[in-house]
Amino acid sequence: MIEKIKALEVIARTLDPTPASRALLWQQTQDYAEEFLQELAQSKAYQKADCPQLSKLEISEEGRLMSEVLDIMKTEIDHAGINSTGGRHLGYIPGGALWVSALGDLLAAVSNRYSGIYYASPGGVLLENQLLRWLCRLVGYPATAHGNLSSGGSIASLIALTTAREVHQIRSHNVRKSVIYFTAQMHHCLNKSIQIVGLGECICRLIPVNQSFEMDPDHLRKQLDQDVSAGLAPFLIIATAGTTDTGAVDPIDEIAEISKEYNTWYHVDAAYGGFFLLVERMKERLKGISKADSIVMDPHKGLFLPFGTGVVLIKDGQALVKAHAHEANYMIDAYGFDEISPADCGPELTKHFRGLRMWFPLHLHGLQAFRACLEEKIFLCQYFYEEIQQLGFEVGPPPALSVTLFRYPNPDRDAFNKALLEAIHDDGRYFMSSTLIDGEIWIRCAVLNFRTHLPEIDGAIQMITDCLARVKSSSGIEL
Repeated sequence: MIEKIKALEVIARTLDPTPASRALLWQQTQDYAEEFLQELAQSKAYQKADCPQLSKLEISEEGRLMSEVLDIMKTEIDHAGINSTGGRHLGYIPGGALWVSALGDLLAAVSNRYSGIYYASPGGVLLENQLLRWLCRLVGYPATAHGNLSSGGSIASLIALTTAREVHQIRSHNVRKSVIYFTAQMHHCLNKSIQIVGLGECICRLIPVNQSFEMDPDHLRKQLDQDVSAGLAPFLIIATAGTTDTGAVDPIDEIAEISKEYNTWYHVDAAYGGFFLLVERMKERLKGISKADSIVMDPHKGLFLPFGTGVVLIKDGQALVKAHAHEANYMIDAYGFDEISPADCGPELTKHFRGLRMWFPLHLHGLQAFRACLEEKIFLCQYFYEEIQQLGFEVGPPPALSVTLFRYPNPDRDAFNKALLEAIHDDGRYFMSSTLIDGEIWIRCAVLNFRTHLPEIDGAIQMITDCLARVKSSSGIEL
């Protein structure tokens, strides 16, 4: 048996490279990353690709050379599809990926701290809880509030709705009389969360929006009155601070007062718009967010962190813990500490030490850099909104944050604008996406990547001009 163990050890030790091997691998990785970043400003924002090498690649018994793996990564991963890291990404809600966040991720992976429980990593949990306390202060929550750093807005929403369900004691006997209120502009991850947490049998009311795609408080109140008169139980109101389709911000403060009057749980989805609270001129627009019972924010959007960084904040921190904490015999050593553990605030027990990717840039760059970057994006979107009209485009409502809609007023608008979007994607220099508003196609310009500046917006406008000319020509429309 000893000989067998020793023979296996020789092979097993290859998983732990020697210092010399690490140095070589690190240098190759660093060279690759540096080349990627150096080329980023000129790289296409979108490229269609079939990934022939990757689709045929099989995991084998023998390892491969790093150079071979990086070559496939370069040609078929980093240069295929949407280049969401570059400043030319103007589709969906782009966030980019701060370079110092990558350093935080590297060290988090190397050290592999188990940050789910305070007992296992006091410093790791304290670091994440300090970030959560800063976020609670940012939104105006009391010291008794708490939250969780999640993998994104979807899990953050799941945590918020689970807490709401437990606080309001929604059970099998009352779920079908409980009512949830939201607009058609609500993010679909919340529809998924409603189903997952067992609220799918609740009555869901679709509240109309105004011409700026914001929830209409008068219709909300009218619907609440009707439901109460019918013997139903208003349970949850969901408002949005920055819708994905249009960037609209619901009248948060007014809805908060209505929610208080009807004793509902009030949730604000600020995954996109929440971090605009850092910009002084936006605080009035987001007034009342401190009155929400729960808030979701995505640092991988408004703080420009790598994908997989979400936040949920609950005004009543103890309600969050009560809804999610469970004990196990094998964990008895971990109990009895004052600091709240992330494992007691959501579904994740094993979790990545994602706090470092947020902690590094906030401390290394300081808040002024984030404030300036966010305010710049507001002005860039407004600039695009004004300039695109000079080309003859229709536009949606003035941007509330950094998303705007536009389309070309052709007699067959949907077909023409689909063709225009296809031309934009074929061109690929800049990436934009589309959406349906009242069943009609609109093209979206979303400005949030920290690498997007005035030259990128001017370049996108020039690309749209070029694509418009090509589509007009192919459509037989006189220029």
